[in-house]
Amino acid sequence: MKIAIEAQRIFRPNKHGMDFVALETIRCLQRLDTENEYFILVGDGPDPCLEETPNVHILTLRCPSYPLWEQWALPRAVARIRPDLLHCTSNTAPVWGSTPLVVTLHDIIFLEKQAARNRSLYQSLGRQYRRLVVPRILPKCRKIITVSQFECDRIRTALGLAPERITAIHNGYNTRFQPMDDTTEVTKRYLPDPEYLFFLGNTDPKKNTPGTLRAYAEYVRRSAHPLPLLIADLTPEAAKSILQRIGAPDLENMLRLPGYIPNGDLAAVYNGAAAFLYTSLRESFGIPQLEAMACGTPVVTSNTSAIPEIAGQGAILVDPTSPAEIADALLRLESDAAFRAEKVAYGLDRAKLFSWEQTAQKLLSLYRELVP
Repeated sequence: MKIAIEAQRIFRPNKHGMDFVALETIRCLQRLDTENEYFILVGDGPDPCLEETPNVHILTLRCPSYPLWEQWALPRAVARIRPDLLHCTSNTAPVWGSTPLVVTLHDIIFLEKQAARNRSLYQSLGRQYRRLVVPRILPKCRKIITVSQFECDRIRTALGLAPERITAIHNGYNTRFQPMDDTTEVTKRYLPDPEYLFFLGNTDPKKNTPGTLRAYAEYVRRSAHPLPLLIADLTPEAAKSILQRIGAPDLENMLRLPGYIPNGDLAAVYNGAAAFLYTSLRESFGIPQLEAMACGTPVVTSNTSAIPEIAGQGAILVDPTSPAEIADALLRLESDAAFRAEKVAYGLDRAKLFSWEQTAQKLLSLYRELVP
């Protein structure tokens, strides 16, 4: 087979969820499959995190914007390669082209009503682009992949797809996420405190940053020795604005806001945390909760969307819209050593059910099924 894989964003320095899914899956395919030929189509960037091998070729396409890259540069490159299959990994694909197409549709959040107005212009424009492109490409797809059974059912119902047109392939997590003895050298880059809570928050409404900060305010009020909250990927200006809106401006001195934390440092940051908060309103999978569990860090996570499918029923599942429930979970982890040890052990076992090798094997089987 000759397979083209779109991985436009994997060379950018500040990677996020879909970027890591593409990168980790391609790396595993590279190890597992030396028989078929792969062409990895990427955008220009300063982090060349993937290397060529004899049957894996990297083609860098330069274009000033993502829509132009995907709708002009990508189809032109694919026409030159003439692959048996094009796999677009990040929700969208070229509207024009005759190459058999597979799309990973991570979620359809862009079609759903937002929990709040998105204050990020970049995220808002991306949402509108997906709303424009996705309905036009789905009829062309040989197969649609998504990342959980929850999302598979939701997409099939919302878009009226036949069951055989869509399949769920779970994500995995990198094995460098594991218990570590000493994390101080890394964590001190981001905060001076030896103990802390950790939250991956940004301004996307689904991440529930205002609700999580309301819960943290209640935890601080009720705890005898409250820990500071390290929040990655949230600017001090955005945090200050949120605290003003929720009526908790005094909480600012308890927050640690270093900005983006590189993926290479996250294992140490998870390990150093007393607990990890994954209190999103809506997720299609939830890789960070697996990473934290694999590090032996207790996770307080939401009982909504795909999150329980991945975390399992033994996880600390809370209503993300209830600050009191989130605070109760943090306080119990703080005061009940047996409960804490039980949840650490559960998380370590649960994470073993997921791996990028499994993801890549299922993807390779799908390619073989689709290409005669």
